[in-house]
Amino acid sequence: MPFSLQPEQHRSFLNLAGLRRVALACSLLAACAGALAQSFDEDFDDEAKPWQEVAVQLPPTPQDQNLAEFYLSPNATMKAYVDTASVSIGSDKVVRYTVVTRTEGGAVNVMYEGMRCETWEKKTYAFGHPDGKWSRSRRDKWQPIRDIGANRIDGALFRDYFCDGKMIADNENLKSIVGRLKSQTRIDPVRR
Repeated sequence: MPFSLQPEQHRSFLNLAGLRRVALACSLLAACAGALAQSFDEDFDDEAKPWQEVAVQLPPTPQDQNLAEFYLSPNATMKAYVDTASVSIGSDKVVRYTVVTRTEGGAVNVMYEGMRCETWEKKTYAFGHPDGKWSRSRRDKWQPIRDIGANRIDGALFRDYFCDGKMIADNENLKSIVGRLKSQTRIDPVRR
């Protein structure tokens, strides 16, 4: 005998089947919403990720036509220059540059360095030699920036050209930073 439902039974069967469909649809919606919420949270994850320094390539030897002098202090015993062709901003938010110093007695020092505005630190990667070659620094650890003394190279570059607070100056616009170095326009011209 074939299976058949009475009209009352038919309505309750349909309601039960409809209820099951609604429950299934709600479950699927909840699962999708949970997945979307997790993805949304991952996109805006404010948890600090460990900082990773990128691999560094040493720049070419500085050329005199690319050197931009910058102000140290009224009592400086040397002149300091940045090789504008070497200035770069890495994906790790490190400003890298070659600095050249010349003393009144004629001594010349060339250093390739990096500066982290966020942590107020600098690192010397290598020292330049008169023959144009580089030798890696044995003290290639991040050091606090010192903004004291007459020859305040790090402090001058940090405060006057590369960093604005804990951020890279000029919204990380390399062309703007290099332009200010060339024109000797400090971030805050009043501050010395």
